[in-house]
Amino acid sequence: MIGFVQLNRLSFCHNTYPFILPDLVTIFYKDLLTLIMAVYFFWGEDDFALAQRVQRLRETILDPNWIQFNYQQISGEDPKSTIEALNEAMTPVFGMGGKLVWLVNTSICQQCPEEILTQLQRILPAIPDTSHLLFTTSKKPDKRLKSSKLIKQYAEVREYSPIPPWKTDELIKKVKQVAQEIGVKLTPAAVELLAESVGNNSRQLWNELEKLQLYGQQANQPLDEKIIATLVNANAQNSLQLAQAIRQGNQGEALQLIDDLLSRNEPALRIVATLVGQFRTWTIIQLKLEGGETDNKLIAKAADIPNPNRLYFLRKELRGVSGQRLLATLPILLDLETRLKRGHNPLETLNIKTIELCQLFKIKI
Repeated sequence: MIGFVQLNRLSFCHNTYPFILPDLVTIFYKDLLTLIMAVYFFWGEDDFALAQRVQRLRETILDPNWIQFNYQQISGEDPKSTIEALNEAMTPVFGMGGKLVWLVNTSICQQCPEEILTQLQRILPAIPDTSHLLFTTSKKPDKRLKSSKLIKQYAEVREYSPIPPWKTDELIKKVKQVAQEIGVKLTPAAVELLAESVGNNSRQLWNELEKLQLYGQQANQPLDEKIIATLVNANAQNSLQLAQAIRQGNQGEALQLIDDLLSRNEPALRIVATLVGQFRTWTIIQLKLEGGETDNKLIAKAADIPNPNRLYFLRKELRGVSGQRLLATLPILLDLETRLKRGHNPLETLNIKTIELCQLFKIKI
């Protein structure tokens, strides 16, 4: 039970709150939590999902008429900026609404000088009820640091990392969640196909569902997989098809798929991430099977597959493919990823390594 939760913190939206405790139940839980919390730490490489959460935070906290007075965005690259943000969070709100101070690209959970740690220890517990302090970074906090432990104690910590491409159940769950937020009704088969088509690309998922929402305004029934196949750009699905073509040694099809993906502006590193995830899953499964493992639950757990029933289809895909051959793909994929991160030409690099991978499945090992 929340109880009479710091009504002075809730009062930043209005000078007085006309509702009583039972009315709090009608407030969406996340927004209510936002009203109660004063410090937030969001991290991860899913920039789009993180940016959406920040926008919702702004809309919940700030009065549109007073944003220019009560909203500060500060770059966290300079260590002194942390002190600036802390001091700004301690200043009173001006006019209506609350105050939001956002420290972007902070490094306090990677390295934190003693001077800044001291200020964090002093200020975080004392931030006024009308102020909200937000830290964001793409990097995972170092749990060993005192600053990270302090943030965990006083802040709402959320991770915004892309879902691994091989975790299909989580991708499906994400599609259902966003579809509900946007107001798009989909059949179960449509949900699965959309998850396959966009993979872990949050931005594309949101854009595709907004497009489907417009299309489905006149529909009386949930949209089915035929509509998804017609309207959705299936970049992630094509990346999985690329993995299948490589495993079959089909060099011509694989090179054509690469060309199609890049022409649709699919990032090369995202293509590689899908390939790594798929070949990793195949490798673990095949090595387990060749090692004599028969328990589907144990195999699924080792391969990070939430639904053991998927193994029936995966086993069919792997007939005639040795674990040793699959294992040999991983160093090649690692080298491909390294070259792309060093700035090598995406099309040329993907083509060269794809040919190398296809040859691997044509020769005897």
